[in-house]
Amino acid sequence: AEGRDAMARGRLILNPDPPAMGEVRTLTAAGPAGPIPIRLYRPATAAVEHPLPALVYYHGGGWVIGDLDSHDVLCRQICAASGCAVVSVDYRLAPEHRFPAAVDDAYAAFVWVAANAASLGIDGARLAVGGDSAGGNLAAVVALMARDQNGPKIALQLLIYPAVDFRFTGTSYTTEADVLPLTDKAMAWFRGHYLGPDSREAALDWRASPARAPRHTGLPPAYILTAEHDVLRDEGRAYAATLRAAGVAVDEVQYPGMIHGFITMGRIVATANTASAACGKALARALS
Repeated sequence: AEGRDAMARGRLILNPDPPAMGEVRTLTAAGPAGPIPIRLYRPATAAVEHPLPALVYYHGGGWVIGDLDSHDVLCRQICAASGCAVVSVDYRLAPEHRFPAAVDDAYAAFVWVAANAASLGIDGARLAVGGDSAGGNLAAVVALMARDQNGPKIALQLLIYPAVDFRFTGTSYTTEADVLPLTDKAMAWFRGHYLGPDSREAALDWRASPARAPRHTGLPPAYILTAEHDVLRDEGRAYAATLRAAGVAVDEVQYPGMIHGFITMGRIVATANTASAACGKALARALS
C-alpha cells in the first residue's frame, strides 16, 4: 500500500504536463476474472470516424504498483507522438493476485481490443503491444502467446527497459545494484510479491521470464529501450540479442546516464521526453 501511494504521489512531481488528446475514454475489457479497466486515447489530430492503428500498453510498477493514472501522461505522449491510438490496461496486481493473473489479464485485454476494434475506432489489422519494466515483461509475453495461440497479429513489441528474466544474472545486477529507484533488493521484493513463495521455480516459467521461452522465432519486430544505470539493463540487451539470433528485427537504443523509470520523469529529466517521442516515432513507423 505504501509503494502504491508513493508512486501516485511521485507522478505529480515527476510527470510533465499531459498533452491534449482528441479523446480519452475509460472502458472495461472482458477478462478471465471479471472486467479489466482500460483507457483509450486518441490523438487530437485524428478524425473521429477514422480507424487508427493502436498500441495496447501495459504499465510498469513491478506487477505490484501502478495503474491507469500512473502512466496516463506517458500514454498521452506516445499517442501524440505516434498519431496512433493507445489502449492502457489496468491488469490485476500482486500480491492480491499473483502470477499468472497479470499475464492472463494482459492477453485477454489484447484479444478483446482486437475483437472490438471497430467499436473502438481502431484498425484491428494494425496493432502493437508495449510497456515499461513489468509492463515490458507483459508485452513480451503477450507477443509469445499471440504467436503460439494464433492470436491477433502484432506489428511491434515496444519494450521499455523490460524485465524479462527473473534469474537476475545480468552483470548490471552487480554494477547497478544500488542505483535508485530500482535496486537489486527492490527487484527481489517485487519478485516475491508477484511470484509468491515458490518464486524460484516460477521464475523458470517463460510466462514470467520470457527470455526463457523455448523459442523466439516468428515473433513481431521489437523496439527495445534500455537505461545505462539500471539493474534491468543487461537482460534487456540480452533479450534484444536473443530476438536477433532468432531472426526477429530489433531496433535497440540505450540511453546513457539514465536510470530505471526515467521515461515518466519528463518534468525534471529532459531526456524522458526525447525517449517518449522516439517510442512514438518507432510505433508510427511500424504501424504505418
